[in-house]
Amino acid sequence: MKFYDAVINIVEKHIAPLAVKVGNQKHVRAMRDGFIIAMPFIIIGSFMLVFAFPPFAEDTQNAFGRVWLDFASANFDNLMMPYNMTMGIMAIFVSMGIGYSLARAYKMDGITCAALSLMSFLLVASPATDNALSVGHLSGTGIFTSVISAFFSVELIRILKKYNITIRLPEQVPPAIARSFEMLIPVVVVFLTLYPLSLFLQSQYDMLIPDLVLEMFRPLVSASNTLPAIIGALLLCQLLWFAGIHGAAIVVGLLSPIFLTNIGANQTAYLAGEAIPNVFTQPFWDFYIFIGGSGATLALVILMMFSRSVHLRSLGRMSFVPGFFQINEPVIFGSPLVLNPTMFIPFIFAPVFNAIIAYTAVHMGIVGAGVSQTAWTAPALLGASWGSGWTLSPVLLVIALLVMDLFIYLPFFKMFEKQLLEEEGKSASQEQSAESVPASGATA
Repeated sequence: MKFYDAVINIVEKHIAPLAVKVGNQKHVRAMRDGFIIAMPFIIIGSFMLVFAFPPFAEDTQNAFGRVWLDFASANFDNLMMPYNMTMGIMAIFVSMGIGYSLARAYKMDGITCAALSLMSFLLVASPATDNALSVGHLSGTGIFTSVISAFFSVELIRILKKYNITIRLPEQVPPAIARSFEMLIPVVVVFLTLYPLSLFLQSQYDMLIPDLVLEMFRPLVSASNTLPAIIGALLLCQLLWFAGIHGAAIVVGLLSPIFLTNIGANQTAYLAGEAIPNVFTQPFWDFYIFIGGSGATLALVILMMFSRSVHLRSLGRMSFVPGFFQINEPVIFGSPLVLNPTMFIPFIFAPVFNAIIAYTAVHMGIVGAGVSQTAWTAPALLGASWGSGWTLSPVLLVIALLVMDLFIYLPFFKMFEKQLLEEEGKSASQEQSAESVPASGATA
């Protein structure tokens, strides 16, 4: 109990307040919301990439595989077009989404800010060559630049407005026209700042701003693929959840640029037929580490469904379908798991063991790494296979991890169940006593 009390004290006094401040910070929220805006396009593009590359050997004799391979080969360009227009230019959606979200946080016009954010990003990431825009940095390699360009553009507009540096038209002018003229000065400032910097880097170092930004963030991206970094991120997420704070919203919001950068690099390698470089992707986080949601609680839900405790049994049966689709707030707050000392160890460490085993399996090539961005609400069995290109080995890994989680949760669940059974027994006795008092009084 001393260890538990010490951990909770640190979380409540130091980690939780800092996490709340970070989670509510305008730029962090804008980044999280911007990635959410881009997610539908990214998921569809990822799905089409896998569809264009069937998970069958070229010489397969499987009838279904043969038909799929022949169809994909004959229609490859058509199948890849949705990928090129979504995942291939995902940094565009991210830039616009973050610009819009940050502008709304500042109560400014979202559309004009999103437009300036997009222009700023294209200006430095996609120079025209032979009357065609370069697309080399519009995918995963441009993610960090798209975030920075969005922040720069919106902050520029905010500062110009703050100091009243703008073009004002008479009130009789329609609002849409007035807003367009207000954007003239920010556009000019962007061209006078970012464009010369981009030209300088191209002429002196033969590189674009996204190349420079990517080099700056490369150590962070590389570190994210290490097991200690993964465990550190998930421990922070779990400790926040245990304190009653939505840890995933904060941690995943900060990890989103890394997830998209890693999945973009994996897809580039996948297209080239090369080894997949990155382990740490969102499918890895969602479907290997957190099976059933934060805390890997699908195993706990299964145990609850057969509990002798009325409360746990009803909660487990009610929570199975949401948990199957990675939604587990009913379990976390209904059990509750929040600040529950009995369930502290499995809730924190079941995901850690999942991460260690899954990382080892992917790193050794036993299970394929993520090449497809997926919806986090996909069932883990489906999402793991989908994320790795519709292979079978991820399904087997998820089943093995789920069985392991069952054994991790079981002894602590039994202790918790015993506590609840005692409380339910006392409640039942008190109710019976209360009911018997009027009866005996009537007899007298």
